[in-house]
Amino acid sequence: MRGRFGKIDYLNLLPFDFYIKRSKYSYLKRSLKRSHPAKITELFLQRKVDAAFISSISSRGKKCLDAGIVAKGEVLSVFVCKGKDIEDSESKSSNALKKILGLKGEVVIGNKALQLYHNRQKECKDLALAWREETGLPFVFAVFCINSNEKFYEKVVQGFLKHKIKIPHYIKKQEAIKLNLPIELIELYLNKIGYNIGRKEKKAIKLFLKKEKKLRIKKWQE
Repeated sequence: MRGRFGKIDYLNLLPFDFYIKRSKYSYLKRSLKRSHPAKITELFLQRKVDAAFISSISSRGKKCLDAGIVAKGEVLSVFVCKGKDIEDSESKSSNALKKILGLKGEVVIGNKALQLYHNRQKECKDLALAWREETGLPFVFAVFCINSNEKFYEKVVQGFLKHKIKIPHYIKKQEAIKLNLPIELIELYLNKIGYNIGRKEKKAIKLFLKKEKKLRIKKWQE
């Protein structure tokens, strides 16, 4: 069965969603499992979906393609904000990144982080930008990984990466209304997200996983 696909239900995958809808693979939308990153990753690890963009922290040892959710610098949707030291249950990668960077505060991700950015409600630090400043590398929040039907999903991803996706104005307007955000912010945000995983991105994933493992070992030894 080729329809068991897990999709992170955030704005950052709007281009992929649009591509699927307008491509010969549009039938995939009929059986999408949509949720936040941590839940989609859980479904993937339980093999309840054939393929998905999973949290990069869980990509170690998995069959993954050269596609993901990448921030070259600031991302505007993953913050650590001043206040209580709280994790966000929707993203293990973001929680780990905060610890790796030695930051304290509340982790806020996804669409709610964009709303926080727009309303300027709290003093926050962009985690992707903080990673870039420390390592000189982009940060890869999610990676496209496969449990089964490898050749099929390779074609899907290759098609997506090959096409320059232009989201129509009316769709961006719909998202702006749904999220209660100005369309200008929707456009700004989408321009900050990339999907190709090349040499630098692979180096960044490797470094992130190395630092995360070192952090876990240190915690076990304490």
